[in-house]
Amino acid sequence: MEQNLWGGWWMGVWLSGVCWVGGCVLGPEEGGLPEPPGIRPMAVYQNPLLLASTDYERVWEIVADVIDDEFRIEREMPVRQMGGVWTEGRLETYPLVGSTLLEPWRHDAANLDEKLEGTLQTIRRRAVVRVIPAQAGQWVEVVVFKELEDARPLQSAAGGATFQYAPSLTRIETPVAEQPTNRGWIPLGRDTVLEQYLLGKIQARVSGLPPQPIPLWPWKTTTGG
Repeated sequence: MEQNLWGGWWMGVWLSGVCWVGGCVLGPEEGGLPEPPGIRPMAVYQNPLLLASTDYERVWEIVADVIDDEFRIEREMPVRQMGGVWTEGRLETYPLVGSTLLEPWRHDAANLDEKLEGTLQTIRRRAVVRVIPAQAGQWVEVVVFKELEDARPLQSAAGGATFQYAPSLTRIETPVAEQPTNRGWIPLGRDTVLEQYLLGKIQARVSGLPPQPIPLWPWKTTTGG
């Protein structure tokens, strides 16, 4: 009987801790209450998302500002008018190492599931955004790529020297060159929850309506692609 009481007390403490951490990570207006395990939420916003605004310059400023809150922008090609036609805008960011539970002020990990994963492993993300003018407004597509750090040393030659099965030598024509950005990182697909979070902030800034809450816990949030 005493063991059952202690077990119930510890379970209550654990649940209180989860709720406290969830509130610190997202806040009540963003996280809400957790849903039962095994239920994957449907996307709230279409991606690409159609914004009913033909103020192309204002929308681009909002998009760039929202993305800049979470990432550092690498290159930016705004929507512009050329020959009487509005051209497509594109924005790309530098890879950003994901935040942990000790960094509740950062929202690159959009729910508690992503925060826990970033705490236990080294995760990084980068975003690519397209803004496509249309007659009724403009389409905004947000794609966030997620990668896991490869624990193997990048420049280690010990394994290659010990287990070399190649019948001939490998000729290196360009020994010094810029390394690809994904070297040492394993692709994990797209972070759809962060995409939804960013789209919600963009639509809220454009329309003035509050964004929809992001699910808190505990399903996987990435898709291949």
